[in-house]
Amino acid sequence: MDESFRTFGQVILSLLVIGVVLGGLLLALVYRSLRRIQVPPDADFFTTVRAVPLGLVVALALLDLGLDFLATPVVWVILSRFKLQALRNVAAVEALIPFTQPIPTLTLAWFAARIMNLGDPPRAYSRDVIETEQVAPGEYVSRTGRR
Repeated sequence: MDESFRTFGQVILSLLVIGVVLGGLLLALVYRSLRRIQVPPDADFFTTVRAVPLGLVVALALLDLGLDFLATPVVWVILSRFKLQALRNVAAVEALIPFTQPIPTLTLAWFAARIMNLGDPPRAYSRDVIETEQVAPGEYVSRTGRR
């Protein structure tokens, strides 16, 4: 009986370590795409979820699984770094709730937002917007092409 508990504990500990390692690796893989995301500061949860890559929410789920409630500060720092406040608040609360770690809540929300068209679709702000300056009433010039 004692040996079976030890084996069970070793399996659980191994799964937790694997979850943390895979979550960290996945975050490293999506880091570059996260730097390019531009979410409006007043965006709601589903708008933010639609803008982030699937790898981010899966990585957060793996970290939550591996670190349990200790994932809360890690998730907070990561999402604050990329200015994803709406996602940060929900993820932090979800990470604090005990026994929800096996349920990939943010991953399910990511799929729900895309399948049910919840929130605003992501926009390519840097590609579609031409930054201008007003030089006279009703007259604008591009910031890159001054007179």
